[in-house]
Amino acid sequence: MNKKNLHYNGPVVLVVLDGVGIRETANYNAVKKAHLETYSQLFEKYPNLAINASGEWVGIPKGDMGNSEVGHNAMGAGEIVLQRSAAVEEAIMGGKAFSESVWQDTIKRVVDNNSTLHFMGVFSDGNVHSNIAHLEKMLAQAQKDGVRRVRIHALIDGRDVPPQSEPKYIQRIEKFVKDLGGPDYKIASGGGRMVITCDRYENDWGMVEQGWRTHVLGEGRQFANATEAVETYRKEQPDLQDQYMPAFVVAENGQPIGTINDGDAVIYLDFRADRAIEIAQAFTYDDFSHFDRVRRPNVRFVGMTEYNEDLHVPQFTLVPTPEFKHTLTKHLANHNIRQYAISETVKFGHITYYFNGNSHEIPAGEVEEEVPSYKEPFNPRPWMNSAEITDKLIEAIESGNYDFLRINYPGGDMVGHFGELEPTIIAMEAIDVCLKRIIESVNKLGGITIITADHGNAEELIDEEGNPKTSHTTNKIPFIFVDETENRAKYTPKSGEFGLANVAATIADLLGVEPDEAWLPSMIEEKK
Repeated sequence: MNKKNLHYNGPVVLVVLDGVGIRETANYNAVKKAHLETYSQLFEKYPNLAINASGEWVGIPKGDMGNSEVGHNAMGAGEIVLQRSAAVEEAIMGGKAFSESVWQDTIKRVVDNNSTLHFMGVFSDGNVHSNIAHLEKMLAQAQKDGVRRVRIHALIDGRDVPPQSEPKYIQRIEKFVKDLGGPDYKIASGGGRMVITCDRYENDWGMVEQGWRTHVLGEGRQFANATEAVETYRKEQPDLQDQYMPAFVVAENGQPIGTINDGDAVIYLDFRADRAIEIAQAFTYDDFSHFDRVRRPNVRFVGMTEYNEDLHVPQFTLVPTPEFKHTLTKHLANHNIRQYAISETVKFGHITYYFNGNSHEIPAGEVEEEVPSYKEPFNPRPWMNSAEITDKLIEAIESGNYDFLRINYPGGDMVGHFGELEPTIIAMEAIDVCLKRIIESVNKLGGITIITADHGNAEELIDEEGNPKTSHTTNKIPFIFVDETENRAKYTPKSGEFGLANVAATIADLLGVEPDEAWLPSMIEEKK
């Protein structure tokens, strides 16, 4: 593409509709069912592509659904980088991690101290944050290595897997331990991932505090075993989704069986960072003020991978983290492109940290703005803060201070995760009103609006068996060039298959910047 042929008087604006994929079937498709006066017309009016956002296109195993972390990584990286899930699969299931010093030193500490090895993390085979198969592999290896006592702290999923999956995974682990010969390996505590421990972007440290009190201190409602906890809570609330299950503590004779104490070791199962970093800080930071830990046990805390690459948290990890060496934002900064990024809290880290290659370092000339998310569940208020982040984006667009702006609208994903059609329709309609405002603002200045997504979700809220679907999808996502300038006659989308890693070069083309030679090619070419 000849960069000299394209010149926009206004900015290039990238709009990420989080969790909005493409699916032609209208059944339980909030994108099709919603009245989207603006969005639905874009496909007929402007050049567009359907691009890939799952599997090997974003650096994860083939067939795996995409997610917000790897989606924003791929957009910002411009190349396909082997992601944490694939690297962990290779290191754990292939056994390489067990020959490394971190595993061996951790096991030696536990065996020598005759202490407890704890596993904690999202508890399913969703393979978005973690995979229970990795836990099984580590349990088997721990037994081989002489670990006498293991306690598991299960953060019940129901978000990347069907919403009422448990006690499926609990019973799977109990059977696995029994098949090992019945060592003293037990589930000691747990609760829904949207209730305890798994806060992200410091939206609600109270979740982490409740997790600390549950897992570490052994405080909370007691049950004889994890299955009893699930069955009791579900009897009390038949529609209760796993992700919102209250905390529970397994006890014998009124005493919790799995408090975390001096000399123990904790291995955190998640390979994805966003819902792991805060509990990692609680275990490892000397200077910590987010809540009263009451007591901080002297443990060796091990992450599956690093959860903060800039600060190297935690210190000990089982698997190296991916490196992003040629990010779009740094490349644009080197060409003096002024940048702006915004979302509300629940997706702010995706449009900044993950888009910037898992780095909290803000590129030169970039301004990042966060609008606080509310802490209550999103389905009663499915419009979220769409209007508020739109107000700020338009203010930034019309200031004339930025050349490249990007925004993430969380509604399609965060509301879609409830698997409920009506709230997700409302979320989409709220976003659609905002899209109209953005497009009008950008067109007035002679810029271009690019509309895409990071993965699917809102377009498929029911599974093949007719049950509510709360997880992401493997569907393709839109990439729309909303361009009312004379430039529209100078380029055309290429034919072929593309993915999110092709976004960086495309943005560079539109900004008149030569793409990094490491990137995958642009999705546009000069019109003949």
